Amino acid sequence: MEQRQQYVTIKGTKDGLTLHLDDTCSFQILVDEIEERLSTHLFESNDRPLIAVRLKIGNRFLSPEQDEIIRSIVRKKNNLVVESIDSNVVSKQEAMEWLKREEIVPICRMVRSGQVLQVKGDLLLIGDVNPGGTVIAGGNIFIMGALRGTAHAGFNGNNEAVIAASIMKPMQLRICSIMNRAPDHYGEEGNEMECAYINEDNHIIVDRIQFLTHLRPSLTRLERGMM
Repeated sequence: MEQRQQYVTIKGTKDGLTLHLDDTCSFQILVDEIEERLSTHLFESNDRPLIAVRLKIGNRFLSPEQDEIIRSIVRKKNNLVVESIDSNVVSKQEAMEWLKREEIVPICRMVRSGQVLQVKGDLLLIGDVNPGGTVIAGGNIFIMGALRGTAHAGFNGNNEAVIAASIMKPMQLRICSIMNRAPDHYGEEGNEMECAYINEDNHIIVDRIQFLTHLRPSLTRLERGMM
């Protein structure tokens, strides 16, 4: 007798159950098998503690309706609760949000006193940030001009973010949650760009921009992609 293919694999862990769901069969076949596999006395007992269930659905995308169907099947078992549904596939909205966080946003303008310029990804500003002006980025900040105001890079928790400017004379620098008022001993304005980053001691350091290729090699990802 030919053995029927299994589309749902259940694995017990110290933290609960993990259900690995096949991503090649139809959704209805998947639903039927989840129902069948969970229909045992082990998962229908009232006197057992709650068991966390994590579902791994591979390269399958679930609509909100399909997501709720699966959660409903699990909830019907008295001592099971869905902790997460993990997919390798993201929605268009999630992909667009990721793109916004990763893209470099080029802006040509001057940020004057009282103005705030904020982007989700990396900021490439062609212009000056005047005293009292603020630029904020989820990623890195690159200023082709003078930074005399406030710059906050990595505002969403990225402590690898950097701030670079043609003229580095800020009122305040902030990277991730680390804040530092700029030192008072800057020399005369020159043409050499400088950068700010968080060092191993969790302090913001301002140095020559040439050091960035060694400190943050991931900044050259665009260059590698063009080769």
